[in-house]
Parts: sequence; structure tokens; C-alpha cells
Amino acid sequence: MNSSNLTTARAILLTPFGLDDVALTSTLAGMFTHKVDYADLYFQFTKSESWSLEEGIVKTGSFNIDQGVGIRAVSGDKTAFAYSDDISLTALKEAAAATRTIARYGQGKIKVGANMYPHMAKALYVPEDPINSLDSSAKVQLLGRVEKLARAKDPRIKQVMAGLASEYDVVLVARSDGVIAGDVRPLVRLSVTVIAEQNGRREMGSSGGGGRYSYAYFTDDIIEKYVDEAVAGALINLESRPAPAGPMTVVLGPGWPGVLLHEAIGHGLEGDFNRKKSSAFSGRLGQKVAAAGVTVVDDGTLVNRRGSLSMDDEGNSTQCTTLIENGILRGYLQDTLNARLMKMPITGNARRESFAHLPMPRMTNTYMLGGDKDPREIIASVKNGLYAVNFGGGQVDITNGKFVFSASEAYMIEDGRVTYPVKGATLIGNGPDVLNRVSMIGNDMRLDSGVGVCGKEGQSVPVGVGQPTLRLDGITVGGTA
Repeated sequence: MNSSNLTTARAILLTPFGLDDVALTSTLAGMFTHKVDYADLYFQFTKSESWSLEEGIVKTGSFNIDQGVGIRAVSGDKTAFAYSDDISLTALKEAAAATRTIARYGQGKIKVGANMYPHMAKALYVPEDPINSLDSSAKVQLLGRVEKLARAKDPRIKQVMAGLASEYDVVLVARSDGVIAGDVRPLVRLSVTVIAEQNGRREMGSSGGGGRYSYAYFTDDIIEKYVDEAVAGALINLESRPAPAGPMTVVLGPGWPGVLLHEAIGHGLEGDFNRKKSSAFSGRLGQKVAAAGVTVVDDGTLVNRRGSLSMDDEGNSTQCTTLIENGILRGYLQDTLNARLMKMPITGNARRESFAHLPMPRMTNTYMLGGDKDPREIIASVKNGLYAVNFGGGQVDITNGKFVFSASEAYMIEDGRVTYPVKGATLIGNGPDVLNRVSMIGNDMRLDSGVGVCGKEGQSVPVGVGQPTLRLDGITVGGTA
């Protein structure tokens, strides 16, 4: 357990503005003079930077500081919300007054806590400022090293683009039940994209990663790994042929291809969609929704992972939530509001983009557990099919689970062997159906390298995905052949 995060949060978000626990308690108590069921204050200080290299030089660099407070009152299923980038007692009182408009909906039966008491969450990452972990010249040199490494790999590499980004995020949550909690969240990311050219044909490859670290995470070995992956992707695509179309067996590689599960299945298991009965998984708890052996979890407690949080944005500890167990739907991802209305446990999945946004149930690190099959055995079992190693963009309709995903690196499988690369393959289907088409599960479960960003209702948050090698039978593939 870690009390230093709360100490840091108080020092940055309360003390400089003349605020203390008494001010927070009085603000919350003032909201409860009306029929409010729950209220919270969310303070945030965020410092971020980004650098990008193109055509051999660092062309852009940006630095941003943002801070403010969001104030929320909940009555029944109604929510009132106000925010301010002015952190002061006056701003708190004015914003709190603005949330009373929903009081007529509430029962007002919940008593506000008289005093604040700290909630101590398990520390999952070192609470340091990654921006200060490397000076500006060293950041420029790091991007320059990426450029030189990539061009040295192969003469066909004609263009290199690299980006470096970090964030130092400090949050403090004060709730009407008396809980006060703080977190200090570092986040770094390095991205590499290359363009290769051969006989007038140009193709792209990309890689990258990061997590809740300082810039020291990007060692020479990790930088070279990202460069190797980007270069290999571009060169493979130079040899690719048009992808065939039609129903076929598809093998998904481990790691990042779990983004398909995230989009096609994960969003449909978020509590708000199921409370409103707009998800394809609504009302199906305890029912078979996937093939035997399929177990999917959402785990916000993985150390240093991009999608992990020591506490969620309501001050609740994150946890590992089993969503699907051996094919049976076991649970949904919940924040406080939806858990209360659905009479289900809070799972620590309340997330928001910033103090200016409302929290909602969101994924953290969502992945499928490994099975017992050797990946080589899975490939060997396929007479004719597609091997999708990496994915680009995709779309999903939550109400029916239908998705379309484009493969950025894929190969044909012929007579149990991976043969030639293909370009333009898209996977088409729906989440509940594709879960039942899993026929073999590899023993090589892997998480992505730390690049995931999830969008929902206009809010973006960092996430993680993962899965083992999977065999899916009878998947519709859209191609270019």
C-alpha cells in the first residue's frame, strides 16, 4: 500500500490553492442539503510532452500543462456535472451549486461522510515524472538513433518517422462517503514508422510501445526491437500479394491482435451498455457465449502496464475481473453508478479522459488466457487459411457486435505452412459469433507492447490488450484479390 501518492496529490492539487479536507467535506456536505444520493470531486494536474522526427530532423515538439476539478452529483440514474480549470474554494462552491439541478430526482437517503479518510491502493508503478527523466537533447538524440538504426537495416528504407511522448498525471478523488484517494501516473510511449520502396512500390511498417515508466525504459535493446519490427513489416509488405476473399479459417497471432477482442467483445461487456440493454451481451450472465476453453479477463492490476491503474477515477482499487470463464459469461465491467443501479459489485473500472469529463465503465488491460496448444500445431492444422499477425484500424457496432478489422500484416497458410504475405485482408463478423468459432487456443498468451488507445463517447484513455495464438473457423475475410 502506498500513502505517498496521496501526499503528492495533496501537495500539488490542494495546498497551493488553500484547500484542505475541511473544504472538501464542506463542499460535498453543501451538495447534500438537497436530495443527492452520491457526489464526488475529481482534481487533476497533467503535464505532457511529445516530440516527432521526420526527414531526419525533429520537426515538432510540444509541452502542455492542464489542471482543474470536476464535480459530480448523482440522484437515482441522473447525473449533474460541472468542471472548472480554476482550483479554488470559490470555484468549488459555484460548481457544486450548479450540480443541484438534479436534486428533485434523488431520494437523499445517503448520509455524507463527516470526515475524510484515505483509501490506500496498491502501488503498480513508480510515481515519478517521466518528462524530467531525460533532458531535451537526449530525447532528440534518442529519436535520431531510431532514424539511423532504421536506415542502416536495409537500403530500401526511404523514410523514417518516430515519435516520443510522455505524461505525468496526478489525480485526487474526494467522495461523499468520506473516502479521499490520490494517484501519480507516469506514461511513456515510443513509436516508429518506416516506408520502404522497391521497384516503384512503397509500403509501410510500424512498431512501438511503452507503459507506466520513465524514459529509462527505452533501452538500446528495446529501441532496436521496435526498429526491427517496423522495418520487417515494411519489407514483408513489399512482397505481399492481394488477399483472397471469402469464408476461411483464420489464425490470429498472439499479443496485439487481442485488439479485435477488445473492440468486438470488450465494449459489449461494459456495465452501462448492459444496464441500458443495448449490448449484444445484455441479460446473458451465466449463459454460454463462447467456445469451451475461452476465458477473458480485464486486469487493471498488472505492474507498469499502459492500461493499469493503482485506483480508478472514482478512487476504487482496480482488480482482475473475469468476464468470460470457459465460455460462460460471468461479469460486466462496472463503475459506481452502474454497479449500484444493476445491484452488482463495483469492479474498479471507472475511467475518464480528464477532470472535464464524466467517468464511465471502461476497460483497462483486457485479454484472453492461454490454452494448451503449441502455436506450430495450430498453424499445421490449417489446410487453407489466413494468418493475421498484426492489425490496423477497426470498427464495431456495440448493439449487435458486428465488426470490421483490417490486418496490417497477414500471410496465407497452405497445407499447414505459412507461405506468402498478403495485403488488404479484412476480418468481418460479430463478437458473440466469433467467440464461438474459437477451435484451438495457443499456450503463448502475450500482451501488446503498450500502444493501445481506446475511444468511447468522445473520451480517449490508454488501454492494454492481449491473447494467445487462436484458430477461428469459418470467418469471413474481405480481400483485394
